[in-house]
Amino acid sequence: MSDLRAQALEWLAQDPDPDTRAELRAILDAGDERALAERFGTRLEFGTAGLRGELGAGPNRMNRVTVMRAAAGLAARLPRRGRVIIGFDARHGSRRFAADTAAVLGGAGLRPEVFADPVPTPVLAHFVRAHDDIVAGVMVTASHNPPRDNGYKVYWADGAQIVPPLDAEISAAIDAVGRVDELPLAADWPVHDDAGRYLDAVSSLRLGGPARDSGGDLSIVYTPLHGVGRDVLLQAFDRAGFPAPAVVPEQAEPDPDFPTVAFPNPEEPGALDLALALARARGADLVIANDPDADRCAVAVPGDGGWRTLTGDELGCLLAGHVLRHTTGDDRLVVTTIVSSSLLRSIAAAHGVRFAESLTGFKWIMKAGGPEDDGGCGGSSPHRKPGRLVFGYEEAIGYSVGDDRGVLVNDKDGIGAALAVAAMAAQARRDGRTLLDLLDDQAREHGLHATSQLSIRVDDLSLITSAMSRLRADPPVHLGGRAVERFDDLSHGVDGLPPTDGLRFRLSGGSRVVIRPSGTEPKLKCYLEVVLPVEDDIQKVRARAAADLDALRTDLSTILS
Repeated sequence: MSDLRAQALEWLAQDPDPDTRAELRAILDAGDERALAERFGTRLEFGTAGLRGELGAGPNRMNRVTVMRAAAGLAARLPRRGRVIIGFDARHGSRRFAADTAAVLGGAGLRPEVFADPVPTPVLAHFVRAHDDIVAGVMVTASHNPPRDNGYKVYWADGAQIVPPLDAEISAAIDAVGRVDELPLAADWPVHDDAGRYLDAVSSLRLGGPARDSGGDLSIVYTPLHGVGRDVLLQAFDRAGFPAPAVVPEQAEPDPDFPTVAFPNPEEPGALDLALALARARGADLVIANDPDADRCAVAVPGDGGWRTLTGDELGCLLAGHVLRHTTGDDRLVVTTIVSSSLLRSIAAAHGVRFAESLTGFKWIMKAGGPEDDGGCGGSSPHRKPGRLVFGYEEAIGYSVGDDRGVLVNDKDGIGAALAVAAMAAQARRDGRTLLDLLDDQAREHGLHATSQLSIRVDDLSLITSAMSRLRADPPVHLGGRAVERFDDLSHGVDGLPPTDGLRFRLSGGSRVVIRPSGTEPKLKCYLEVVLPVEDDIQKVRARAAADLDALRTDLSTILS
Protein backbone atom coordinates (compact mmCIF):
# COMPACT_ATOMS: atom_id res chain seq x y z
CA MET A 1 0.00 0.00 0.00
CA SER A 2 1.35 3.44 -0.94
CA ASP A 3 1.98 5.97 1.80
CA LEU A 4 -0.53 8.37 0.20
CA ARG A 5 -3.19 5.67 0.17
CA ALA A 6 -2.53 4.88 3.83
CA GLN A 7 -2.87 8.57 4.71
CA ALA A 8 -6.12 8.73 2.76
CA LEU A 9 -7.58 5.73 4.57
CA GLU A 10 -6.63 7.22 7.93
CA TRP A 11 -8.29 10.48 6.89
CA LEU A 12 -11.38 8.64 5.70
CA ALA A 13 -11.77 6.93 9.05
CA GLN A 14 -11.99 10.23 10.98
CA ASP A 15 -13.76 12.52 8.50
CA PRO A 16 -17.24 13.54 9.80
CA ASP A 17 -18.38 14.92 6.42
CA PRO A 18 -20.24 12.48 4.14
CA ASP A 19 -19.52 14.58 1.06
CA THR A 20 -15.75 14.61 1.40
CA ARG A 21 -15.79 10.95 2.48
CA ALA A 22 -17.62 10.10 -0.75
CA GLU A 23 -15.15 12.19 -2.78
CA LEU A 24 -12.16 10.44 -1.22
CA ARG A 25 -13.70 6.97 -1.48
CA ALA A 26 -14.25 7.52 -5.21
CA ILE A 27 -10.62 8.59 -5.67
CA LEU A 28 -9.40 5.51 -3.79
CA ASP A 29 -11.66 3.16 -5.73
CA ALA A 30 -10.44 4.66 -9.02
CA GLY A 31 -6.81 4.36 -7.97
CA ASP A 32 -6.26 7.98 -8.94
CA GLU A 33 -2.73 8.55 -7.61
CA ARG A 34 -2.54 12.06 -9.04
CA ALA A 35 -5.67 13.15 -7.16
CA LEU A 36 -4.30 11.57 -3.99
CA ALA A 37 -1.00 13.40 -4.41
CA GLU A 38 -2.83 16.72 -4.89
CA ARG A 39 -4.73 16.21 -1.64
CA PHE A 40 -2.20 14.35 0.53
CA GLY A 41 1.21 15.16 -0.96
CA THR A 42 1.25 18.44 0.97
CA ARG A 43 -1.02 20.38 3.31
CA LEU A 44 -2.46 23.84 3.67
CA GLU A 45 -0.02 25.90 5.68
CA PHE A 46 -1.34 27.84 8.65
CA GLY A 47 0.34 31.25 8.57
CA THR A 48 -0.32 34.91 9.21
CA ALA A 49 -3.25 34.73 6.80
CA GLY A 50 -4.62 31.66 8.59
CA LEU A 51 -5.77 29.02 6.15
CA ARG A 52 -7.11 29.41 2.64
CA GLY A 53 -7.61 26.87 -0.12
CA GLU A 54 -9.89 24.83 -2.33
CA LEU A 55 -12.71 22.83 -0.79
CA GLY A 56 -12.31 19.07 -0.83
CA ALA A 57 -10.90 16.06 1.02
CA GLY A 58 -7.40 15.85 2.43
CA PRO A 59 -4.92 18.06 4.30
CA ASN A 60 -4.28 20.20 1.21
CA ARG A 61 -7.94 21.19 1.03
CA MET A 62 -10.41 23.13 3.17
CA ASN A 63 -12.75 20.67 4.88
CA ARG A 64 -14.12 19.79 8.29
CA VAL A 65 -11.06 17.81 9.38
CA THR A 66 -8.72 20.67 8.43
CA VAL A 67 -10.92 23.16 10.26
CA MET A 68 -11.26 21.02 13.39
CA ARG A 69 -7.50 20.53 13.54
CA ALA A 70 -7.00 24.29 13.17
CA ALA A 71 -9.48 24.94 15.98
CA ALA A 72 -7.76 22.43 18.24
CA GLY A 73 -4.37 24.01 17.53
CA LEU A 74 -5.76 27.47 18.29
CA ALA A 75 -7.33 26.20 21.50
CA ALA A 76 -3.94 24.90 22.64
CA ARG A 77 -2.52 28.45 22.44
CA LEU A 78 -5.42 30.21 24.21
CA PRO A 79 -6.08 30.65 27.93
CA ARG A 80 -8.66 28.20 29.24
CA ARG A 81 -12.15 29.61 29.75
CA GLY A 82 -11.31 32.43 27.37
CA ARG A 83 -14.13 33.83 25.26
CA VAL A 84 -13.82 33.41 21.47
CA ILE A 85 -16.17 34.94 18.89
CA ILE A 86 -16.66 33.18 15.55
CA GLY A 87 -18.04 34.70 12.35
CA PHE A 88 -18.57 33.31 8.89
CA ASP A 89 -19.48 34.48 5.41
CA ALA A 90 -21.92 32.95 2.90
CA ARG A 91 -19.46 30.68 1.09
CA HIS A 92 -19.94 26.95 0.70
CA GLY A 93 -19.18 25.29 4.01
CA SER A 94 -18.70 28.44 6.05
CA ARG A 95 -21.58 27.91 8.49
CA ARG A 96 -20.55 24.29 9.08
CA PHE A 97 -16.90 25.26 9.61
CA ALA A 98 -17.95 27.89 12.15
CA ALA A 99 -19.99 25.33 14.07
CA ASP A 100 -17.12 22.82 14.01
CA THR A 101 -14.79 25.50 15.36
CA ALA A 102 -17.18 26.27 18.20
CA ALA A 103 -17.60 22.59 19.04
CA VAL A 104 -13.84 22.02 19.25
CA LEU A 105 -13.12 25.20 21.21
CA GLY A 106 -15.94 24.48 23.63
CA GLY A 107 -14.74 20.93 24.09
CA ALA A 108 -11.28 22.29 24.93
CA GLY A 109 -12.68 24.38 27.79
CA LEU A 110 -13.02 27.72 26.00
CA ARG A 111 -16.20 29.79 25.70
CA PRO A 112 -17.08 30.05 22.00
CA GLU A 113 -19.84 32.27 20.63
CA VAL A 114 -21.01 32.25 17.02
CA PHE A 115 -22.82 34.84 14.94
CA ALA A 116 -26.21 33.45 13.94
CA ASP A 117 -25.94 34.58 10.31
CA PRO A 118 -23.19 35.48 7.85
CA VAL A 119 -21.42 38.74 8.76
CA PRO A 120 -18.86 41.01 7.10
CA THR A 121 -15.30 40.46 8.27
CA PRO A 122 -14.97 44.00 9.75
CA VAL A 123 -17.97 43.32 12.01
CA LEU A 124 -16.17 40.31 13.46
CA ALA A 125 -12.85 42.16 13.78
CA HIS A 126 -14.51 45.11 15.52
CA PHE A 127 -16.41 42.80 17.88
CA VAL A 128 -13.15 41.23 19.06
CA ARG A 129 -11.55 44.61 19.70
CA ALA A 130 -14.62 46.08 21.41
CA HIS A 131 -14.87 43.41 24.12
CA ASP A 132 -12.11 43.20 26.72
CA ASP A 133 -12.92 39.63 27.69
CA ILE A 134 -12.51 38.17 24.19
CA VAL A 135 -9.16 36.41 23.74
CA ALA A 136 -9.48 35.64 20.01
CA GLY A 137 -11.77 35.69 17.02
CA VAL A 138 -12.17 33.39 14.05
CA MET A 139 -13.59 34.44 10.68
CA VAL A 140 -14.46 31.73 8.19
CA THR A 141 -14.02 33.36 4.79
CA ALA A 142 -11.97 33.23 1.61
CA SER A 143 -12.62 36.92 0.95
CA HIS A 144 -12.52 37.45 -2.83
CA ASN A 145 -11.15 34.04 -3.85
CA PRO A 146 -12.95 31.86 -6.43
CA PRO A 147 -16.18 30.05 -5.44
CA ARG A 148 -14.42 26.73 -4.89
CA ASP A 149 -12.29 28.18 -2.04
CA ASN A 150 -12.78 28.84 1.64
CA GLY A 151 -10.54 30.04 4.43
CA TYR A 152 -9.97 30.59 8.13
CA LYS A 153 -8.67 33.84 9.65
CA VAL A 154 -7.58 34.21 13.26
CA TYR A 155 -7.73 37.48 15.19
CA TRP A 156 -6.01 38.04 18.50
CA ALA A 157 -7.43 39.98 21.45
CA ASP A 158 -6.56 43.34 19.87
CA GLY A 159 -8.84 42.63 16.91
CA ALA A 160 -5.92 42.40 14.47
CA GLN A 161 -4.80 39.35 12.53
CA ILE A 162 -1.97 37.33 14.02
CA VAL A 163 1.69 37.90 13.12
CA PRO A 164 4.84 35.84 13.70
CA PRO A 165 5.80 34.07 15.84
CA LEU A 166 2.25 33.41 16.99
CA ASP A 167 1.30 31.87 13.64
CA ALA A 168 4.16 29.38 13.92
CA GLU A 169 3.16 28.51 17.48
CA ILE A 170 -0.43 27.79 16.40
CA SER A 171 0.83 25.85 13.37
CA ALA A 172 3.01 23.67 15.61
CA ALA A 173 0.03 23.08 17.89
CA ILE A 174 -2.05 22.03 14.86
CA ASP A 175 0.65 19.54 13.86
CA ALA A 176 0.37 17.98 17.32
CA VAL A 177 -3.39 17.36 17.04
CA GLY A 178 -4.39 13.71 16.77
CA ARG A 179 -7.51 12.29 15.17
CA VAL A 180 -10.40 14.74 15.11
CA ASP A 181 -12.93 12.01 15.90
CA GLU A 182 -11.21 11.70 19.29
CA LEU A 183 -11.48 15.40 20.17
CA PRO A 184 -13.93 16.34 22.96
CA LEU A 185 -16.72 18.44 21.43
CA ALA A 186 -19.21 20.89 22.89
CA ALA A 187 -22.84 20.41 21.93
CA ASP A 188 -24.03 24.03 22.13
CA TRP A 189 -22.82 27.62 22.53
CA PRO A 190 -24.25 31.15 22.62
CA VAL A 191 -25.32 32.73 19.35
CA HIS A 192 -25.16 36.40 18.30
CA ASP A 193 -27.30 38.07 15.66
CA ASP A 194 -26.39 41.70 16.31
CA ALA A 195 -23.94 43.98 14.51
CA GLY A 196 -25.17 46.93 16.57
CA ARG A 197 -21.91 47.87 18.27
CA TYR A 198 -20.11 48.00 14.95
CA LEU A 199 -22.92 50.03 13.40
CA ASP A 200 -22.86 52.51 16.28
CA ALA A 201 -19.13 52.99 15.84
CA VAL A 202 -18.98 53.22 12.05
CA SER A 203 -21.95 55.56 11.72
CA SER A 204 -20.44 57.94 14.27
CA LEU A 205 -17.13 58.46 12.45
CA ARG A 206 -16.42 62.19 12.65
CA LEU A 207 -15.01 62.82 9.19
CA GLY A 208 -17.11 65.74 8.04
CA GLY A 209 -19.76 63.40 6.76
CA PRO A 210 -23.04 65.00 5.74
CA ALA A 211 -26.26 64.53 7.55
CA ARG A 212 -29.37 64.16 5.44
CA ASP A 213 -29.62 67.89 4.78
CA SER A 214 -26.22 68.07 3.04
CA GLY A 215 -25.79 64.66 1.44
CA GLY A 216 -29.26 63.97 0.14
CA ASP A 217 -28.48 64.81 -3.46
CA LEU A 218 -25.55 62.38 -3.79
CA SER A 219 -26.62 59.42 -5.92
CA ILE A 220 -24.72 56.19 -5.21
CA VAL A 221 -24.89 52.73 -6.78
CA TYR A 222 -23.65 49.87 -4.61
CA THR A 223 -22.83 46.21 -5.18
CA PRO A 224 -21.88 43.61 -2.54
CA LEU A 225 -20.82 41.21 -5.36
CA HIS A 226 -23.05 38.41 -4.04
CA GLY A 227 -21.41 38.79 -0.63
CA VAL A 228 -22.54 39.66 2.88
CA GLY A 229 -21.99 43.43 2.98
CA ARG A 230 -25.35 44.76 1.81
CA ASP A 231 -27.47 44.78 4.95
CA VAL A 232 -24.80 46.19 7.24
CA LEU A 233 -23.77 48.85 4.72
CA LEU A 234 -27.35 50.01 4.17
CA GLN A 235 -27.92 50.26 7.92
CA ALA A 236 -24.66 52.16 8.34
CA PHE A 237 -25.56 54.66 5.61
CA ASP A 238 -28.98 55.19 7.15
CA ARG A 239 -27.59 55.76 10.65
CA ALA A 240 -24.99 58.20 9.28
CA GLY A 241 -27.66 60.21 7.49
CA PHE A 242 -26.91 59.23 3.88
CA PRO A 243 -29.60 58.29 1.38
CA ALA A 244 -29.74 54.59 0.64
CA PRO A 245 -27.55 53.57 -2.31
CA ALA A 246 -29.20 51.78 -5.20
CA VAL A 247 -28.13 48.15 -4.89
CA VAL A 248 -27.36 46.17 -8.06
CA PRO A 249 -30.28 43.70 -7.99
CA GLU A 250 -28.48 40.83 -9.75
CA GLN A 251 -25.73 40.89 -7.11
CA ALA A 252 -27.70 41.88 -4.02
CA GLU A 253 -28.22 38.50 -2.37
CA PRO A 254 -25.42 36.37 -0.89
CA ASP A 255 -24.62 33.57 -3.34
CA PRO A 256 -21.55 31.31 -2.87
CA ASP A 257 -21.43 30.55 -6.60
CA PHE A 258 -21.01 34.25 -7.56
CA PRO A 259 -22.97 33.66 -10.79
CA THR A 260 -22.58 37.09 -12.43
CA VAL A 261 -18.79 37.43 -12.14
CA ALA A 262 -15.90 35.32 -13.33
CA PHE A 263 -13.94 36.20 -10.20
CA PRO A 264 -15.58 37.88 -7.16
CA ASN A 265 -12.96 40.58 -6.75
CA PRO A 266 -13.99 44.19 -7.53
CA GLU A 267 -10.50 44.81 -8.92
CA GLU A 268 -10.96 42.19 -11.65
CA PRO A 269 -11.99 43.30 -15.16
CA GLY A 270 -15.75 42.97 -15.62
CA ALA A 271 -16.61 42.64 -11.94
CA LEU A 272 -18.19 46.11 -11.82
CA ASP A 273 -19.94 45.94 -15.20
CA LEU A 274 -23.45 45.56 -13.76
CA ALA A 275 -22.86 48.34 -11.23
CA LEU A 276 -21.55 50.68 -13.91
CA ALA A 277 -24.51 49.92 -16.17
CA LEU A 278 -26.93 50.77 -13.37
CA ALA A 279 -24.97 53.93 -12.57
CA ARG A 280 -25.18 55.11 -16.17
CA ALA A 281 -28.89 54.39 -16.28
CA ARG A 282 -29.51 56.35 -13.07
CA GLY A 283 -27.06 59.16 -13.75
CA ALA A 284 -25.32 58.32 -10.48
CA ASP A 285 -22.43 60.25 -8.94
CA LEU A 286 -20.57 57.31 -7.49
CA VAL A 287 -20.23 53.53 -7.64
CA ILE A 288 -19.13 51.69 -4.50
CA ALA A 289 -18.38 47.96 -4.37
CA ASN A 290 -17.42 45.62 -1.56
CA ASP A 291 -15.82 42.24 -2.03
CA PRO A 292 -17.78 39.22 -0.74
CA ASP A 293 -16.77 39.58 2.93
CA ALA A 294 -16.91 43.40 2.74
CA ASP A 295 -13.41 44.10 4.00
CA ARG A 296 -12.37 45.74 0.72
CA CYS A 297 -13.87 48.74 -1.06
CA ALA A 298 -13.70 49.77 -4.71
CA VAL A 299 -14.93 53.06 -6.17
CA ALA A 300 -15.74 54.29 -9.68
CA VAL A 301 -16.58 57.84 -10.73
CA PRO A 302 -17.82 59.49 -13.93
CA GLY A 303 -15.36 61.51 -15.99
CA ASP A 304 -15.09 63.12 -19.39
CA GLY A 305 -14.25 59.81 -21.05
CA GLY A 306 -16.85 57.75 -19.19
CA TRP A 307 -16.72 55.94 -15.88
CA ARG A 308 -13.33 55.36 -14.29
CA THR A 309 -12.48 52.94 -11.49
CA LEU A 310 -9.99 54.44 -9.06
CA THR A 311 -6.92 52.40 -8.23
CA GLY A 312 -6.34 51.29 -4.66
CA ASP A 313 -3.52 53.81 -4.34
CA GLU A 314 -5.63 56.66 -5.73
CA LEU A 315 -8.49 55.99 -3.35
CA GLY A 316 -6.11 55.36 -0.46
CA CYS A 317 -4.39 58.71 -0.89
CA LEU A 318 -7.70 60.54 -1.33
CA LEU A 319 -9.01 58.98 1.87
CA ALA A 320 -5.78 59.82 3.68
CA GLY A 321 -6.13 63.48 2.74
CA HIS A 322 -9.78 63.47 3.81
CA VAL A 323 -9.04 61.84 7.18
CA LEU A 324 -6.15 64.22 7.89
CA ARG A 325 -8.27 67.26 7.03
CA HIS A 326 -10.83 66.15 9.62
CA THR A 327 -8.53 65.10 12.45
CA THR A 328 -6.08 66.97 14.66
CA GLY A 329 -2.86 66.39 16.58
CA ASP A 330 0.77 65.86 15.64
CA ASP A 331 0.70 62.36 17.16
CA ARG A 332 -1.49 61.15 14.30
CA LEU A 333 -0.03 58.26 12.34
CA VAL A 334 -0.80 57.03 8.81
CA VAL A 335 0.54 53.71 7.55
CA THR A 336 0.79 51.94 4.24
CA THR A 337 2.76 49.00 2.88
CA ILE A 338 6.02 48.77 0.98
CA VAL A 339 4.13 47.90 -2.22
CA SER A 340 1.71 50.84 -2.01
CA SER A 341 2.26 54.33 -3.39
CA SER A 342 4.97 56.50 -1.84
CA LEU A 343 2.57 59.45 -2.14
CA LEU A 344 1.24 58.84 1.37
CA ARG A 345 4.62 59.81 2.80
CA SER A 346 4.38 63.22 1.12
CA ILE A 347 0.78 63.73 2.24
CA ALA A 348 1.74 62.92 5.83
CA ALA A 349 4.66 65.36 5.72
CA ALA A 350 2.41 68.12 4.35
CA HIS A 351 0.03 67.62 7.30
CA GLY A 352 2.84 67.36 9.85
CA VAL A 353 1.88 63.86 10.98
CA ARG A 354 3.76 60.62 11.40
CA PHE A 355 4.18 58.08 8.62
CA ALA A 356 5.22 54.43 8.64
CA GLU A 357 5.66 51.68 6.07
CA SER A 358 4.91 48.06 6.86
CA LEU A 359 5.18 44.71 5.17
CA THR A 360 2.34 43.70 2.88
CA GLY A 361 -0.88 42.82 4.67
CA PHE A 362 -3.13 44.59 7.12
CA LYS A 363 -1.81 42.59 10.03
CA TRP A 364 1.47 44.49 9.58
CA ILE A 365 -0.21 47.86 9.06
CA MET A 366 -1.94 47.45 12.40
CA LYS A 367 1.26 46.46 14.17
CA ALA A 368 2.98 49.55 12.75
CA GLY A 369 0.35 51.61 14.53
CA GLY A 370 0.07 49.47 17.63
CA PRO A 371 1.51 49.86 21.10
CA GLU A 372 4.99 48.69 21.99
CA ASP A 373 3.41 45.78 23.86
CA ASP A 374 2.53 43.19 21.25
CA GLY A 375 -0.79 42.20 22.84
CA GLY A 376 0.34 38.63 23.42
CA CYS A 377 1.67 37.93 19.93
CA GLY A 378 5.08 37.17 21.35
CA GLY A 379 7.77 39.58 20.23
CA SER A 380 7.76 43.14 18.94
CA SER A 381 7.94 44.36 15.35
CA PRO A 382 11.08 46.44 14.85
CA HIS A 383 9.40 48.72 12.32
CA ARG A 384 6.62 49.67 14.73
CA LYS A 385 6.37 53.39 15.49
CA PRO A 386 4.39 55.09 18.22
CA GLY A 387 1.43 57.19 17.26
CA ARG A 388 -2.32 57.39 17.10
CA LEU A 389 -3.24 55.47 13.98
CA VAL A 390 -5.98 57.37 12.15
CA PHE A 391 -5.63 55.78 8.72
CA GLY A 392 -4.04 52.75 7.10
CA TYR A 393 -4.32 51.38 3.60
CA GLU A 394 -2.86 48.88 1.15
CA GLU A 395 -3.04 49.12 -2.62
CA ALA A 396 -5.25 46.01 -2.86
CA ILE A 397 -8.30 48.26 -2.08
CA GLY A 398 -8.01 47.70 1.67
CA TYR A 399 -8.59 50.66 4.03
CA SER A 400 -9.05 51.28 7.73
CA VAL A 401 -10.42 54.74 8.47
CA GLY A 402 -10.59 56.57 11.76
CA ASP A 403 -11.19 59.96 13.32
CA ASP A 404 -9.65 61.63 16.35
CA ARG A 405 -10.38 58.48 18.33
CA GLY A 406 -8.16 56.44 16.00
CA VAL A 407 -9.10 53.74 13.52
CA LEU A 408 -12.40 51.96 14.00
CA VAL A 409 -11.28 48.45 13.02
CA ASN A 410 -7.82 46.89 13.35
CA ASP A 411 -8.16 45.37 9.90
CA LYS A 412 -9.52 46.25 6.48
CA ASP A 413 -13.01 47.74 6.66
CA GLY A 414 -14.85 48.09 3.37
CA ILE A 415 -18.00 49.49 4.99
CA GLY A 416 -16.25 52.21 6.99
CA ALA A 417 -14.29 53.11 3.86
CA ALA A 418 -17.52 53.31 1.85
CA LEU A 419 -18.99 55.78 4.34
CA ALA A 420 -15.81 57.88 4.26
CA VAL A 421 -15.87 57.91 0.46
CA ALA A 422 -19.49 59.06 0.45
CA ALA A 423 -18.67 61.85 2.92
CA MET A 424 -15.66 62.92 0.86
CA ALA A 425 -17.63 62.92 -2.40
CA ALA A 426 -20.49 64.87 -0.84
CA GLN A 427 -18.12 67.49 0.54
CA ALA A 428 -16.35 67.80 -2.82
CA ARG A 429 -19.72 68.22 -4.51
CA ARG A 430 -20.64 71.05 -2.15
CA ASP A 431 -17.33 72.72 -3.04
CA GLY A 432 -18.01 72.36 -6.77
CA ARG A 433 -15.36 69.64 -7.08
CA THR A 434 -15.21 65.93 -7.91
CA LEU A 435 -12.99 63.11 -6.70
CA LEU A 436 -11.07 63.38 -9.97
CA ASP A 437 -10.44 67.05 -9.23
CA LEU A 438 -9.08 66.08 -5.82
CA LEU A 439 -6.71 63.60 -7.48
CA ASP A 440 -5.41 66.37 -9.75
CA ASP A 441 -4.95 68.62 -6.71
CA GLN A 442 -2.79 65.99 -5.02
CA ALA A 443 -0.70 65.49 -8.16
CA ARG A 444 -0.04 69.21 -8.52
CA GLU A 445 0.99 69.50 -4.88
CA HIS A 446 3.07 66.33 -4.51
CA GLY A 447 3.88 65.20 -8.05
CA LEU A 448 2.01 62.55 -10.02
CA HIS A 449 2.48 59.12 -8.44
CA ALA A 450 1.16 56.64 -11.02
CA THR A 451 1.00 53.00 -9.98
CA SER A 452 0.19 49.74 -11.69
CA GLN A 453 0.71 46.00 -11.37
CA LEU A 454 1.92 43.06 -13.34
CA SER A 455 0.77 39.64 -12.11
CA ILE A 456 2.11 36.37 -13.45
CA ARG A 457 -0.03 33.35 -12.53
CA VAL A 458 1.62 29.93 -12.51
CA ASP A 459 0.52 26.31 -12.18
CA ASP A 460 3.85 25.24 -10.68
CA LEU A 461 4.91 27.17 -7.57
CA SER A 462 8.55 26.22 -8.21
CA LEU A 463 8.50 28.67 -11.13
CA ILE A 464 7.99 31.51 -8.65
CA THR A 465 10.89 30.32 -6.51
CA SER A 466 13.21 30.02 -9.51
CA ALA A 467 12.25 33.46 -10.83
CA MET A 468 12.98 35.09 -7.46
CA SER A 469 16.32 33.25 -7.26
CA ARG A 470 17.34 34.44 -10.75
CA LEU A 471 16.58 38.06 -9.87
CA ARG A 472 18.49 37.84 -6.60
CA ALA A 473 21.52 36.38 -8.36
CA ASP A 474 21.46 38.76 -11.32
CA PRO A 475 19.34 41.87 -10.66
CA PRO A 476 18.74 44.18 -13.65
CA VAL A 477 20.59 47.49 -13.79
CA HIS A 478 17.89 49.19 -15.88
CA LEU A 479 14.09 48.84 -15.91
CA GLY A 480 11.77 50.68 -18.25
CA GLY A 481 14.56 52.95 -19.42
CA ARG A 482 15.39 54.05 -15.86
CA ALA A 483 18.55 53.22 -13.96
CA VAL A 484 18.27 50.95 -10.92
CA GLU A 485 19.80 53.14 -8.21
CA ARG A 486 19.26 50.72 -5.34
CA PHE A 487 18.40 47.04 -5.09
CA ASP A 488 16.97 45.65 -1.82
CA ASP A 489 16.59 41.96 -1.10
CA LEU A 490 13.77 42.16 1.44
CA SER A 491 14.46 38.62 2.68
CA HIS A 492 17.35 40.10 4.66
CA GLY A 493 15.17 42.68 6.40
CA VAL A 494 15.47 46.27 5.17
CA ASP A 495 14.79 49.64 6.82
CA GLY A 496 13.83 47.99 10.10
CA LEU A 497 11.25 45.69 8.49
CA PRO A 498 11.09 41.98 9.31
CA PRO A 499 12.47 39.70 6.56
CA THR A 500 10.00 38.85 3.79
CA ASP A 501 10.25 37.18 0.40
CA GLY A 502 10.44 40.23 -1.84
CA LEU A 503 12.71 42.37 -4.00
CA ARG A 504 12.65 46.15 -4.34
CA PHE A 505 14.23 48.21 -7.09
CA ARG A 506 14.52 51.96 -6.57
CA LEU A 507 14.77 53.68 -9.93
CA SER A 508 15.92 57.10 -11.04
CA GLY A 509 13.42 59.92 -10.62
CA GLY A 510 11.80 58.40 -7.53
CA SER A 511 10.18 55.49 -9.37
CA ARG A 512 10.06 52.00 -7.89
CA VAL A 513 9.37 48.30 -8.56
CA VAL A 514 8.62 45.69 -5.88
CA ILE A 515 8.35 41.99 -6.74
CA ARG A 516 6.94 39.39 -4.36
CA PRO A 517 5.03 36.09 -4.41
CA SER A 518 1.33 36.44 -3.60
CA GLY A 519 0.41 35.29 -0.12
CA THR A 520 -2.97 33.87 -1.16
CA GLU A 521 -2.75 32.89 -4.84
CA PRO A 522 -0.22 31.13 -7.13
CA LYS A 523 1.06 34.42 -8.55
CA LEU A 524 4.22 36.46 -8.81
CA LYS A 525 3.20 40.08 -8.28
CA CYS A 526 5.07 43.15 -9.48
CA TYR A 527 4.14 46.58 -8.08
CA LEU A 528 5.14 49.52 -10.27
CA GLU A 529 5.31 53.21 -9.44
CA VAL A 530 6.34 56.15 -11.62
CA VAL A 531 6.75 59.62 -10.10
CA LEU A 532 6.66 62.70 -12.34
CA PRO A 533 6.53 66.41 -11.51
CA VAL A 534 3.44 68.28 -12.71
CA GLU A 535 4.73 71.43 -14.36
CA ASP A 536 2.39 71.65 -17.34
CA ASP A 537 -0.90 70.11 -18.50
CA ILE A 538 -1.70 67.33 -16.06
CA GLN A 539 -3.27 65.10 -18.71
CA LYS A 540 -0.03 65.16 -20.67
CA VAL A 541 1.83 64.17 -17.51
CA ARG A 542 -0.60 61.31 -16.95
CA ALA A 543 0.00 60.13 -20.53
CA ARG A 544 3.77 60.17 -19.97
CA ALA A 545 3.36 58.22 -16.74
CA ALA A 546 1.19 55.62 -18.51
CA ALA A 547 3.88 55.18 -21.16
CA ASP A 548 6.55 54.80 -18.48
CA LEU A 549 4.48 52.16 -16.68
CA ASP A 550 4.04 50.29 -19.98
CA ALA A 551 7.82 50.31 -20.45
CA LEU A 552 8.31 48.85 -16.98
CA ARG A 553 5.71 46.14 -17.62
CA THR A 554 7.38 45.21 -20.92
CA ASP A 555 10.82 44.87 -19.34
CA LEU A 556 9.53 42.87 -16.38
CA SER A 557 7.50 40.53 -18.62
CA THR A 558 10.65 39.78 -20.58
CA ILE A 559 12.81 39.27 -17.50
CA LEU A 560 10.29 37.01 -15.77
CA SER A 561 9.29 34.94 -18.78
